[in-house]
Amino acid sequence: MYICICNAIKECDLRNAARLCPGDAEGVYGALGKKPNCGHCLEEADDLIAEERSSVLAPADIAA
Repeated sequence: MYICICNAIKECDLRNAARLCPGDAEGVYGALGKKPNCGHCLEEADDLIAEERSSVLAPADIAA
């Protein structure tokens, strides 16, 4: 699914970049070599970035 139509940024690409790059959506877009154009996607992108980072940082549930 595309998160940013203006830059053709897919959700999977945004999530992968969020794991490697600090900052908010604008910073992650920059790491992808893009910059926000219309800005309609930024709120959703920030939410996805936060979700991805929290899932990476959360301890895994290990059944013993």
